Amino acid sequence: MTLIDSVYVGELRCRSRHQPSGSQLDTDAPSDNQGKGERFSPTDLVATALSTCMLTIMGIVAERHGWSLEGCSAKVEKTMTSEPPRRIALLTVWVQLPAALDGQQRAVLQRAAEACPVKRSLEGAVAMELHWL
Repeated sequence: MTLIDSVYVGELRCRSRHQPSGSQLDTDAPSDNQGKGERFSPTDLVATALSTCMLTIMGIVAERHGWSLEGCSAKVEKTMTSEPPRRIALLTVWVQLPAALDGQQRAVLQRAAEACPVKRSLEGAVAMELHWL
């Protein structure tokens, strides 16, 4: 179990503290929803959670096998609904795997990433498209 404390600090911004580490992050409402858009929005964090979870799980598998993931990256695009209720309509992720990986290594990493906890948690609630490069 992990505890995260969040407090509303005003101007549609919140500050959250990860209790185990003490690290903090601030969120802001997006500019298309009355905010300034100067920080990650809560839904941006959902998108970020998906891409970083995929990278992290691939990193765990790569380390287990002694494979280098240097240069591996992910880009995620969050699309919100255009009609109420406001929610995430689609998360599109592009994963760039290192060119040095062979086909089998790529397949193992892809399977691992597609089983990451965040993706599994969002399945059925948010549409996702994954592109492997």
